[in-house]
Amino acid sequence: MNLTGLHLLLTLKCPLECDHCFVWSSPRQTATMTLADVRHILRDAIQPGGIEWIHFEGGEPFLFPDLLLNGVREVARHGLKAGIVTNCFWADNAQAALNTLRPFAGMLDRLSISCDPMHWNDQYLRRAQAAIAAAQELDIAVSQLRVVKPPTARGAAGLPPAEPSIMYRGRAAVRLANWAIRQPLAQFAACPHENLRSPSRVHVDSYGNLLVCQGLSIGNLFHASLVEICDGYDADKHPIVGPLVRGGPAELARRYAPHDGSYVDACHACYEVRRTLRMVFPEVLAPHEMYGVYPA
Repeated sequence: MNLTGLHLLLTLKCPLECDHCFVWSSPRQTATMTLADVRHILRDAIQPGGIEWIHFEGGEPFLFPDLLLNGVREVARHGLKAGIVTNCFWADNAQAALNTLRPFAGMLDRLSISCDPMHWNDQYLRRAQAAIAAAQELDIAVSQLRVVKPPTARGAAGLPPAEPSIMYRGRAAVRLANWAIRQPLAQFAACPHENLRSPSRVHVDSYGNLLVCQGLSIGNLFHASLVEICDGYDADKHPIVGPLVRGGPAELARRYAPHDGSYVDACHACYEVRRTLRMVFPEVLAPHEMYGVYPA
């Protein structure tokens, strides 16, 4: 495994509760890293020598601006590149956007902005425009993340297949899948989005889980080092990844839960099969928030 990027899920808390969210982010979620967690992960990340990028994601990382800023400072101090993914709830106007981003100038290498109707209505898309303008003024590279809203006519005949940018896992598997055309499980014989055998980037949640896909852990950085986890990773021997690399969600289902169901896409099939296996593999299919469980 030759990792070049770590994506830190700084928090699962978010002011929004988007239908297509992979990780079930919500105002009701509470899982959040501490600065000590970030420092621990970064110290670990520089040891292999291949990590180039650290991305701060969520949830919405700007809900914890001091933690985020200190995290970006730590990344810069280690000589790595820093990125942030945000929905720009903080960019009420041009001045607010500048005030929020100015402390990051000179340290932040990329700001990725979610700006589409799945996140905001047209009125709030102005926040994205304000954030983009502020980033450009501060010489921060900026990119826009867009997804296309799927059809909403439930049961309508002839609905087109889901747009490739919509991945039906997490909340989307629950809220959006019933509105889209499905295909037989046998169609999904490979994972189309992740290189599960040798990933180049992985996510880390606030519990330390090292995730090759949202809700699919290959180890815990608070219990073992990144080097130990990467050196010990054998995709074929992993109870969930193994079937996936051999034959995708169809093979995962055949191995543990044979059935003749139908699904919108490979993510939908994989997520729903994994959800039935959570109690069998609780340490691997983690954290529980990514399967729709909210704090008590």
